Amino acid sequence: MFSKTRVTEPGPRTQPTPEPEQQPRSLETTYDIPASAPQRARTAPSVLSPDLTVTGNIQTQGDIQVEGTVEGDIRAHQLVVGESATIRGEIVAEEVVVNGRVVGRVRGLKVRLTATARVEGDIIHKTIAIESGAHFEGSVQRQEDPLANGVTPKLAPPAARPAAAASASDN
Repeated sequence: MFSKTRVTEPGPRTQPTPEPEQQPRSLETTYDIPASAPQRARTAPSVLSPDLTVTGNIQTQGDIQVEGTVEGDIRAHQLVVGESATIRGEIVAEEVVVNGRVVGRVRGLKVRLTATARVEGDIIHKTIAIESGAHFEGSVQRQEDPLANGVTPKLAPPAARPAAAASASDN
């Protein structure tokens, strides 16, 4: 339908010269990847089976699927809490999917509570999804960077009244 020569050009038409034969290209293509975007090889998640109880903190750059019990904090790239799992501690991950029970704070860029989730604690997130049927007790706070190592700001306690002012107002 389209060709490199323009039909509307005046002058004699010549046969296009065949291009010289090119070397066959390999199937392997290289792309320039910026240094600021490290590529992470996608591997299968580490699975903690239902009969396993871990006492202590867990930290990894990879993905974890917990089906057992963890008594401690978990820091990972992606965390899936299975339906039979119980975690007592803080969770920090880029993506958190809760199907089971969590007692403690959850911090993640993407947090999803499924219908079978039971969460008792605060959730700090960038995006959140809570399915119908999920049980949640705590507060939800949106932050642009919930994974920041800084401590989450808490509300200031009520200011104490001076004793003289308190006794004068009570009369």
